[in-house]
Parts: sequence; structure tokens; C-alpha cells
Amino acid sequence: MIYNFHHFYYWLKGGVETGQAYRAKLFRKLGLDAKFVFATTFPERNIQQETSYLGFLDSEVIWMYGFFTDCRISPVTYTLEQFEDTFDETNYTFSRDGAIITYRFPRLGVIYKIFLADDKGNLVHRVEMISGGCLIRKDYYTYCRIYSEYYVPVDGQAHLYLRRFFNQDGSVAYEEVAEGDRVLYKFPDRVLFSREELLGYMMSQMNLTRNDTVIIDLEPGMIEKAAFILNAASARVGLVMHAEHFWNQDAEHVLWYDIYEYAFAHPEKISFFITNTDAQRDLLREQMQKYKGICPDIITIPVVGLPGLRKSQKPRRKFALLSVGRLAPEKRMNQVIEAVVKAREKVPELSLDIYGEGGERGNLQAMVEKLGCGDYVHLCGFQKLDEVYQEYEAYVSASYVETLGVTLLEAIGSGLPIVGYDMRYGAQMFIDEGENGYKVPWEDVEALAEGIVRLFTEADFEAFRRHSYEKAESYLEKEVERKWQNLLC
Repeated sequence: MIYNFHHFYYWLKGGVETGQAYRAKLFRKLGLDAKFVFATTFPERNIQQETSYLGFLDSEVIWMYGFFTDCRISPVTYTLEQFEDTFDETNYTFSRDGAIITYRFPRLGVIYKIFLADDKGNLVHRVEMISGGCLIRKDYYTYCRIYSEYYVPVDGQAHLYLRRFFNQDGSVAYEEVAEGDRVLYKFPDRVLFSREELLGYMMSQMNLTRNDTVIIDLEPGMIEKAAFILNAASARVGLVMHAEHFWNQDAEHVLWYDIYEYAFAHPEKISFFITNTDAQRDLLREQMQKYKGICPDIITIPVVGLPGLRKSQKPRRKFALLSVGRLAPEKRMNQVIEAVVKAREKVPELSLDIYGEGGERGNLQAMVEKLGCGDYVHLCGFQKLDEVYQEYEAYVSASYVETLGVTLLEAIGSGLPIVGYDMRYGAQMFIDEGENGYKVPWEDVEALAEGIVRLFTEADFEAFRRHSYEKAESYLEKEVERKWQNLLC
């Protein structure tokens, strides 16, 4: 069995999650048994909704917090009628506003606020209980209640102090007790004193053997504590590196990123490292030889492959740019917007659509309003983009954390020229200067704007488009499949 471990990064759908969903599809095609384990924070939505949207099968998904119960990964099927059947009190009022329903029990002084799976049906995902004006409990449902959160008021705010996880029959499987930043987990036969211990306990219950393979994707705060690596038993352990892996180096020392420090300090515990690009592989191999005196097994396997080249079936939107990625500071979408606003002074027909979600959305929307560019700059949210790239004429990126750059690959696979910062790996792999785009100095917004202007005033779009398609051909799916098959079979 192949077990892929990953921390769902605050439930933002980025390159890591896209890559894992692609890997699940590829393993299915190769006939490889695989599970994808999300040792994660708690989602606002049902985890099944999150993972199925990306393309995972329910049978492939393990959620660490649900692992210790007998509740299976499932879409929401618990109905409003089932919830109403639990009422002892019949004196209440009912109101609905889209996907939120409110029951008020005046005699009890209690309010139930129901959050439905969507605004059209009657399937219950979450119930919040408010008593005396204070939130005291949240219940989460799929086909049964899967867990509850308990709150007390502290300084006017609801303070979470307990999570209780249930089996299908309603019995308690275990509890998470919170005190500040510390948590402990109470099971019938043991108490665990950290999230890392919980993860280790889960892995011990998987009974991993030398016939199993553990693949570790980026997991902030966990790899440095070695939780995955130390609990992999005798299984083969592979570490997938999605981003840059070091801060700095000199003749005698290298400063690794914290998340990789334990693995790089103990490379003997890692069966293989996977990088996205040959350039990243060669640099890591050189550093390991220089600073550690070893040559570990490092394999280049792109995080995704292209199923084919996507050709536009209708005319592309003239002067239309897109950019795709998590709305996070490192993606520098603010600089993309600023560059497009500047470029529009010389290319007045220019427009920009940004696809993605994240914590920066509010700041970006405020920026759009402040700059008065809302008629030609649009935040389009997280969407499936299979048939979207080829609607546009070009792609723009200001990200500084790409190694492969899934969106850059998808862009050239749809024949898009690219303007982006001249950063190691991603842009240098996919942009050939003056042939299918322009690379500009890092964080030089003026240069990014000028690159956009050059693209729309000087470039031969048809020639640039042909060159992007030619570069994309070496990243077709069959080559990625071959590399995984050689590694795992």
C-alpha cells in the first residue's frame, strides 16, 4: 500500500493539493493501491466535499481525526427532518436565509443555527447552539454526527475547550482537550499529549511493513519534529519537495528550511527524495555531496503531467490575461494587479482575471477598489480550470516560490505566452526569452508591466503560442506515469 501524508494547508487549494489529486488519478490508472492521509486542521466544509472537488475518491481519503472512529468519509446526507426529530421542545420559530436556518426556542432561551450543505437543499453540515447569547456548541454531520466542539465565553469571545469525536452509533471514540495552544487526546486506554503523538499513534495503527511506501508531502510544523519519518516503521519513506529547500549557503555551511531540516540531517532515514525539476535535483545532490558527503537517491518527477495539449475551440479573448494561484503573500497577486494597472496606460484594452482563494482575498479586493480597476480586474475564486486557460491570450505571474509551477505548466499546455519574474526553476523552465514570453527582474513591478506591454505590442502571438505548445510536449502524462511506475513497481 502507498500512503501519502499531507497537511491540507489551511484548506487552500494550491499546487500541493492539485499535485496530490493528480497523483491519486495516476495511481488509479497504474493499478497502484494508495491512500491519501490528511493530517490537517479542521475544515469549514465537510472534508469529503473538499477532497472530492479536487478529484479524490472517498475510498482513497483518510482524515487523521476521523481515523479513530468508525465513521467513513462521506458526503453530507443528514437531513433537516432528521435533526428536527431530535427536538424535545415543540415551541419554536423557524426562519431561513439561503443556506442558513435558524430555530429559536423562546422558553429555553436557546437558538439553533443550521448551516446547510448548499442554499437549495435540506442537508445539514453544521449546527451551532447558542444559549443566553453565547455560542456553546457546534455539531458536525455527514450521515451521522461525526464530532462536536464545545465552547465557553472568555472576554466576550467563544473559547474552544473540547472536541468530542463519535462513532456511528453515537458513542464517544475519543476527545481532544484544548488549553491555550496545548492539546491532549483522551482515548479509553491512553492519553496523548500532542498532535504529533496523535499522528504517531495513527501510523502505528496502520501496521506499516517493508511492503508499504510512505510518501510525505510538505507538512509545515511536522517534518521538523520528525513525526512522519519516525513513525513510518519499516516502510520505504519518500519525501516530496515542492518548493525551495534552503535559505542560504556558503563554503562550509548550508541553512536548510526548517521543514526539511530533520530529513536532511538524517538522509539515511529517507529512501528517496522527489523533486519537481532536474535543476532542483542537481542542486540538492550537489549540496548533499558537499555538506553531508553522501549521494542520496533523488528522482525528478513533475508534480503533474499534462493529459494533452489544450487547443482553443473558439477565438481567444483579446487582450485578456489570467493569473492562477493561492491568494497568499508569496504569490504576489498584488504586484500582478499593480503591473496590469500600469500596463493598461499603454494597452487600454487589457483585462485580468485572477483565479484562486486564500487569506489575501480581502486585501486584493480592497486594492482593486482603491485603484478603481474593478471593471477590468476580477477575482474569480477557486474554479476548475480545465477549459479556462485556452480562453485567454496570455498568462502573468509574480510568484516567487515556484519550483515546477503547476499553473505555468498548465498555461503553456494551453498555448499561452507568459510574463513573469526571473525566478529559479519555474519561470526559467517554462519561459524562453523572446520566444514564448518575457522574464523580468524579481519584484520589479515596472518591469513586469513593461513585459506585459511588450507582449501585446511587439510579440508575434502565433509564434509565441506555438513555442509554448512545443515546450509543453515534454511534460505529457505518459512520461510522469513511467517515472512513478519505475519508482514504485
